[in-house]
Amino acid sequence: MNKRKIVNVVAEVLKYAILIAGAIFTLLPFLWMILSSLKTSAEITAIPPSLFPKVPQFSNFAEAWKSAPFPRYIFNTLVVTIISTAGVLVTTVLAAYAFARLNFLGKKIMLSLMLATLMIPGEMLIITNFITITKLKWINTYQAMIVPYLASVFYIYLLTQFFSQVPDALYLAAKVDKCNDFKYLIKIMIPINKSPITTVCILNAIGCWNSFMWPLIVTMSDEHTLLSVGLLRFRQASSSNLHNQMAAACIVLLPMVIFYIVFHKKIMEGVASGGTKG
Repeated sequence: MNKRKIVNVVAEVLKYAILIAGAIFTLLPFLWMILSSLKTSAEITAIPPSLFPKVPQFSNFAEAWKSAPFPRYIFNTLVVTIISTAGVLVTTVLAAYAFARLNFLGKKIMLSLMLATLMIPGEMLIITNFITITKLKWINTYQAMIVPYLASVFYIYLLTQFFSQVPDALYLAAKVDKCNDFKYLIKIMIPINKSPITTVCILNAIGCWNSFMWPLIVTMSDEHTLLSVGLLRFRQASSSNLHNQMAAACIVLLPMVIFYIVFHKKIMEGVASGGTKG
């Protein structure tokens, strides 16, 4: 074996060693959370700490489930996630199609101004959005969590890049066949760009499910509380029951784990296509 092959083998070993180490450090907090959810409160606070529970306490999950209205939290989160994702999908597809295919006065200037808003930290918009929501008397309502985020400049720009790569010949051929813009969008543009559109839906759904700061500000009662905020309030109400807190965290995490397992191929396809076409 010559030196070049030895160097290549060493490089491969180092690469996989680094990847494995990174995976372990990433998964370790989740493993600790799951194992802690099966311990008693005394085992969690024991010094020195133990990794595995002596006797798994599966009853912790039932106690955590009964200690807070998690079914209501899940329902609220599903409502906000589904409606927000549907709204973002409509606004993103229509706006991206307009910027990519239609010609209208001030198109480049408008797109540039929209992209400039990406440089503004999202936290700076909280005050103005809160004032608007307060004046509309939407505090503690679903629309307070949905309406301010029905459009995303980043997703519009992302889909605009994909839509722009569809050959003009298809559009001209559709016009020859007397196909209007809306029909062309539905019949040709969306099917061709199904992968990035699916990626936008998935990423937006994940973002809505994990949203925390804005729902915390605009909701005061359990009637409209989302899972992430509900977990915080559950932790504050049961600060001494660490085992129940860990069990509740597992309950909140489980839907996203299932979601990723089901759609991980779509997520990877969208990210891969974005890396090659973007």
